[in-house]
Formats: sequence, structure tokens, C-alpha cells
Amino acid sequence: MLTSNGYVLNESAGRLGELEAVPDQERADRQALRARLGRDGYLYLRGLLDPEEVLEFRKYYFERTAGAVERAAFRKVLFGEVVPGPEYAAFCGQPALRGWFEWFLGGETFLHKRKIIRQTSPGERGIGFATQAHYDLVYLREGTDRVLSAWIPLGDCPVTLGGLTYLEGSHHRVLREEAAGTLKRPAASITADLPSLADEYDARWLVTDYAAGDVVIHTAHTVHAALDNVDPDGTTRLSTDIRYQLSTAPVDARWQHHWHDQDGL
Repeated sequence: MLTSNGYVLNESAGRLGELEAVPDQERADRQALRARLGRDGYLYLRGLLDPEEVLEFRKYYFERTAGAVERAAFRKVLFGEVVPGPEYAAFCGQPALRGWFEWFLGGETFLHKRKIIRQTSPGERGIGFATQAHYDLVYLREGTDRVLSAWIPLGDCPVTLGGLTYLEGSHHRVLREEAAGTLKRPAASITADLPSLADEYDARWLVTDYAAGDVVIHTAHTVHAALDNVDPDGTTRLSTDIRYQLSTAPVDARWQHHWHDQDGL
């Protein structure tokens, strides 16, 4: 049984599907990838990163936060050491990532300074624990709408760990409603109720078992959310969200500071 914020997903064929990975024959075809991104709203790139580097950063993260048992101490280490630290900067700017975005976008890239790390433990259920359904543009309106987000699982992340899920084809409706000015403008999530949103869009939530080294790229208009971590072995889900765009495009200045304590988790 898959849940998000305590809501049980409808697992019928019309409401739940598999996230489709980019086939090997398209991986080096920029035109095909751009067409796929326009059609699907996401690019699931298996093994884009070296799994050993991903696991090394995961190890570093848990070693740095291991002694911070109390919430205040944990947040001090996270926001004071890990987030602004050179290890995280190096991971997010590694050649396999930056180089891919430069190649795909066709020019010099800009990595948004605000980058987010999320960890979720089994048993953390109910409203507010899993990322609610949203699309990124509502938080980035003061820059280009061509900014691309990369969601990176920091370790293997089967569906039981609560990975990211995408609402199939949702970007087409969002683009139409954005153009028509019929969508609400506040920077806020759409809903925690993923089953109802799937009914409203008459669409499937797409899920998969991610592996260390996988990356999912999505547009600023693609609706996505996270599942609850219900892993029976008690494994913590760790992931990061980063955003790249062309350096020549307008940048939302609000995202040009490190993620900090006041931003919440």
C-alpha cells in the first residue's frame, strides 16, 4: 500500500503507473531528450551519477549529523555545516551534473544557490511529513520558467522509502492554466491529497524504485510529490533537490542564498 501524507494512493491501472526511464538509444540525442521532456515533463536518467560518489556523500551526511540527537542541534549542523559546506557544493556541481546541463541546455549554466536536502524516516506519516503536490514555478516566479529541477536520491530509494512521484502529463494542464491566468498565484503546495488530485486531472501518479546514481530532471510546470517512507527495514530516505538554468536567463534572486533554518524542512 502506497501512501503520501497518510492518504492511500489509488493503485488501479488508471491512477498509478511506472515512471519511464530514458532509453539508452536516446541518452546522447539532445533533440530526442528535449522532445521527451516537452511530452512527459520529466527525464528519468538511470545511472547518470557514479553510485559510489552518491553513497560517499550519504555517508558524509550521516557522519556529520550523527551526534546531533536533539532537533536544535541537528538543525545547527544541517544548516550551519552541511548545507553551506564544500562537500555539498562539490556534489551538486560535479561534472556529471553540470556537464549534462550545459550539454542539454546548450550554454553556460547557473546553479541556484538554494539547494535542499530532505531526510524522511519510517513512521513519519500524516500531513506535513511528505512533500505535498506542487509544481516548482510557484516558488520561482521572479526568474525564468525554463529553470530545470534535478531530484537526486542519495542512496537506493525503492517506493517503500518514499521517493518522488510525478503526476503524468500534468505540465500540459499547468502550462495552459498558467497562460490563461486561472491558477492561484501564492507560493504554496496544491494539496496533500494525491488520490483526489489524480481524479481531478484524470491522470496516474508515476512511481519507481530508484537506485543510487539515478537523477530525475523535471520542468517548473510538472506536478510532483513524495510518498511516505514505510520501509520495513527502517531505512532513512535521503535526497536532494537542485536547480540549473542557462546563466543568460533571468534568475529569481530569492533563491540565491543557502537554504537556512527559517525555511524549514
